[in-house]
This record gives sequence, C-alpha cells and structure tokens, in this order.
Amino acid sequence: MNRSGCRAGGGGVVLIGMPGAGKSTVGVLVAKQLGLGFVDTDILIQERAGRRLQKILDEAGYQELRRLEEEAILALEPGGAVIATGGSAVYSERAMRHLGELGRIVYLKAGCGLLATRIDDYERRGIANPGGQCFEDIFRERTPLYERCADAVVAVEGLTHEEVARAVLAAIGQSQS
Repeated sequence: MNRSGCRAGGGGVVLIGMPGAGKSTVGVLVAKQLGLGFVDTDILIQERAGRRLQKILDEAGYQELRRLEEEAILALEPGGAVIATGGSAVYSERAMRHLGELGRIVYLKAGCGLLATRIDDYERRGIANPGGQCFEDIFRERTPLYERCADAVVAVEGLTHEEVARAVLAAIGQSQS
C-alpha cells in the first residue's frame, strides 16, 4: 500500500510534484529506459479541452481546470506507462487513488528557489490556484500533499535530468541496463 492508502500496481510510474520539478522531461527519460509509453496529463487536458491550460484558467477558473485534470486522469487505463501529472493532481483523492492503481507514485521534490528559477512566468504558466496566491504559497500548500501521496521521494536539487531519472529508477527498484 502506498501512503495514500492505494495499492501500488499497474507496472507504471507516476511522477508528481510542483510545476518546474522536471516531471515531463524526466518522465520521457524514465519511459525510454523502461520501454514504456509516456503520458503527460497536462497535454491530455489540453487535447480534451481544445485549449491551453492558461486559457482554461482565464475563461473558466481553477476549479474547472482541476475538474478537467481529474477527468483526464480517471480516463487513463492500465497498461504500464510513465505518467507525468499536472502539479495540482494531488488535490483529487479519486485521481490519486486511480494513479496509485496504475503504478508507483514518485514525488520529484524541488525547493521553492529552484522552481522559481525554472518557472519563467508564473502568472501565465497555467498553474491551477484560486488567485491571490504567490508561487511560494502554492508550494507550501502542495508540499505535504505530495509527500502524503508518494510511494517514493526523489530530491532533484543539484541533479541533471538524467541523474533524476536514474534516481527514480532506483527508487522504484529498477536498474538501468
């Protein structure tokens, strides 16, 4: 059982963490190493909605973006893939439970300072929040949720994306060949 109370399974890997932690980049590297498909839930949301994340936020608000995110995650079927989630996936217990059934959940942990250097324009990045929150507020709010949901935590500070991918593989008990 993982920390969210779900049985980890499905043969996949699920990456969670703040925007800028490297989930998509690392996810592709891990998928290549494991010979699995790669899914980016932010891209799924945009494809299903027919518009970019920021446009969804601007037109319908953060709750609609979170609803679309949950819907996209719940539509994922088992099959052993590496899944990079949006940063707000952890707000949905149903989505996290489903992700736990699809694979091991790995939290890519980055400090707020590093994330701020990687996020060019916080206000236009498509980050689901009720407004009035600075990036640091969102970071403080989400960090305990990531920690609670994760089967494993990989600290990304000072590591290249390739090194993070190797650490993810080690965290899930897979060796590189």
